[in-house]
Amino acid sequence: MSIISESIATCSCCGNRTGLKIYKSINTSEDPSLKEKVKDGSLFIWKCPSCGQANLAKYDTLYHDPDRKLMIWLLKDENVSETQMHSITLHTKAIGNYTLRRVTDTGSLIEKIIIFDNCLDDVVIEMCKYVLKMELVSKSPEEKAKKILETPFHFFRLNDSGDMKSIIFLYPEEGQMKNYEIGFNVYEDCSGILQRNPQIKPGEGFEKIDSEWLSGYLG
Repeated sequence: MSIISESIATCSCCGNRTGLKIYKSINTSEDPSLKEKVKDGSLFIWKCPSCGQANLAKYDTLYHDPDRKLMIWLLKDENVSETQMHSITLHTKAIGNYTLRRVTDTGSLIEKIIIFDNCLDDVVIEMCKYVLKMELVSKSPEEKAKKILETPFHFFRLNDSGDMKSIIFLYPEEGQMKNYEIGFNVYEDCSGILQRNPQIKPGEGFEKIDSEWLSGYLG
């Protein structure tokens, strides 16, 4: 079940303090509308009643989609106890083959949900990001190549319309969000790479799957 509590938030503009409803856990089977509010970010935005400023509510939450057997733990400070994490991991193993993930910001939570809603593998997506960056680096001068390596890429959409299936990534550049599209064959190739390297796989617990995690295997 979803667990809701009350907190006090301070407006980033006028400093007004107001009561705020926060979700300690989110169960999408009980209230499917919560999934859409998480995906569009509206669940984490609150409007100051004093000045009208839109603020980001930063809090930890456990996202649970029983239909997809998916749990994603948003831990902005990663301050949950190992005992609590181990307890939930054992519980999910007992009730079925769950996918468990850990993220530290709402953007990453949204990205993971969209990936799994498109029936894609987030490890393969991270490999796609790596392959894409390596291709761009190989075609760029040294200074630009360094910026590319430091730039975060985010999964945005699976384009499945028409004859060609493709994946679109977003990335920031010069203060704007830009996109890069790759053919779905790249995803299939990256899936093949991972199948040939079975050591590159998540553990049983709430694994944080991102570029840093993947670089631990690729060097």
